[in-house]
Amino acid sequence: MEDDDAQRFLYQEELVEEGYKVVLAKNGKEALKCLEESLCDLIVLDIRMPVMNGTEVLGKIISKYKGIPIILHTAYPEYKGQFVALTADAFVVKSADLSPLKATIKEWLETKSKERRNEDGRRTKTLARRNEDS
Repeated sequence: MEDDDAQRFLYQEELVEEGYKVVLAKNGKEALKCLEESLCDLIVLDIRMPVMNGTEVLGKIISKYKGIPIILHTAYPEYKGQFVALTADAFVVKSADLSPLKATIKEWLETKSKERRNEDGRRTKTLARRNEDS
């Protein structure tokens, strides 16, 4: 979620080049509507936004959509030590170099993928044990 049109489209272009499907939202209200329509694997969220700020959106997402990693991506590094930043999964300061953001996205999506594989493996093993007991 990014309120600046140029930045939002730059992120989209860069992330699509990395192979990601990207859904854009220009404010918090729009982001929540997007989530209602289709869940996503990860959220990149700015803090200072019009209509509904990022801290408000973060709280709503965390309470309603458990398990979606949230990366706070902001031009305000002073938020890093504040409580709101601690509730997010990652904090990346905006810069002209998108490498830190891309690396953080990749890391969290890989972590989420590994967790899914582990959960599937545990479920499979549990079902196999139940079948052996029968």
